[in-house]
Amino acid sequence: MRRFSLLCALAVILTPSAGSTQQESGPYSVLKTAKVGGPGGFDYVYADSASRTLYINRRGMPPAITMYNLDTLAPAGRIEDVNGHGVAVDAPSNHGFTTSKPVVMFDTKTQKPLKNIEVGGNPDGIFYDSFNRRVYILSHAQPYATVIDGASGNVVGTIDLGGAPEQAVSDGKGHVYVDIEDMANIAVVDAKTMAVTAHYDLSGKGGTCAGLAIDNKNGILFAACRNPQNMVVLSAADGKIITTLPIGRGTDGAVFNPATMEAFSSQTDGTLTIVKEMSPTNFVVEQTVQTMATAKTLTLDAKTNRIFLIAAEFPPAPPRPAQGSQASPNPMIPDSFTILVVGKK
Repeated sequence: MRRFSLLCALAVILTPSAGSTQQESGPYSVLKTAKVGGPGGFDYVYADSASRTLYINRRGMPPAITMYNLDTLAPAGRIEDVNGHGVAVDAPSNHGFTTSKPVVMFDTKTQKPLKNIEVGGNPDGIFYDSFNRRVYILSHAQPYATVIDGASGNVVGTIDLGGAPEQAVSDGKGHVYVDIEDMANIAVVDAKTMAVTAHYDLSGKGGTCAGLAIDNKNGILFAACRNPQNMVVLSAADGKIITTLPIGRGTDGAVFNPATMEAFSSQTDGTLTIVKEMSPTNFVVEQTVQTMATAKTLTLDAKTNRIFLIAAEFPPAPPRPAQGSQASPNPMIPDSFTILVVGKK
């Protein structure tokens, strides 16, 4: 996942794409924004609905896992000196994990690190599968996935996914699906054997897919892709593509809410695309919500049915440098880091 940091320049002026302007009116809106500030870049955001905790990794100077109350967005704790991307939680053991190197396992109650877990590659994405309480550490370099036992924190094994993974989901029945960003496909993994059993080809329909969500009731996958800018809807059973729908530019996350039968894709152009599942064969773009430029990742609070996004303000990109020179960094505007809450009006 391409992260935003204090040393990351914003390459283009962020404007909504043509496909993202459809259905701007609808039941959802930005209900709340909280400019929580603080230094350090950002990548993933994770809502632990049961404990009412929002986890956000802040990368850089200084790095930390930051926590907020899901209901009030008040600060709820920090774990210092952890330079990670995202968090996953094994609730039965109160163990949290973050995609740093080494991976840090921490106690979600005391907010104290418990141990470091050595892994290869470059930890980026993270996914927890409640089917067998395993944590998947996803990397754009081999090994593409390292699997950790949620209770013990021991490495169970690694998986060659055949390419760079972005986001993973589970059907809760022993199948894990991972979108492979650089190969325009979705890898299907047997959660028991940790073997890849299939690749679902998305070529021509969606490439550079960075978000993945699942409707477990009907066995539907939603792959949010950047090139072309589509939400590819397909069968989890055999990979048959059902339809494609336009989304905004720069997607980096997707989630499905079974309570409302809606899939959400967040985009760096400042849009949130909402796809409504009318039936297992009928899907429509219900609404495009204007959020905030760089709000590219999201998480669902299953208790309130609200979507949480994170973003920050950046100055305009500097002019191109003269040939042979290097561009200056385009740092995030200090204390502009913001949490956004989207829900029904």
